[in-house]
Amino acid sequence: ATPGVLGADNATVRLDHENVVQPDALLRLDPAWGGRSHVTADDYLAGPPELVVEIAASSVSYDLGVKRRVYARNGVQEYLAAQAYEQRIDWFVLREGEYEALQPGADGILRSEVFPGLWLPVDALWAGDLAGMIAVLQQGLASPGHAAFVAQLQGRLAATSPSANP
Repeated sequence: ATPGVLGADNATVRLDHENVVQPDALLRLDPAWGGRSHVTADDYLAGPPELVVEIAASSVSYDLGVKRRVYARNGVQEYLAAQAYEQRIDWFVLREGEYEALQPGADGILRSEVFPGLWLPVDALWAGDLAGMIAVLQQGLASPGHAAFVAQLQGRLAATSPSANP
């Protein structure tokens, strides 16, 4: 629903020469729209996606320890770790090289800072309420923040387009 935003699941991502990861899901911006990751000739993703999602069950300590540090060090702007057994979501945003936890609003909704309009109702997620999750996501996509984000992305594309540079 947002131009220039690409998603993938279980993609192999080369973050640097020492760290190749395979997150459960990710969102990224196409390089033409300002993204920092790209698909290589051998069909790997190179560079940090903007948002990485890990579903953690038995791997919680690894996902919130080693992987979290690797993602931060390589500039992944947001990192979401869904802890299945605990029914807990930890959503982090990168600020000055360190992750800080995003807090849900008073309504219990987590809102992405990197992808305005990407809203996650945590209670609906754990309740398996897909209709409720979609309704909240649609509200996010209809928000002024999302409209401004789309305009910003379109501006980036126009600025890098060959026709914009005579």
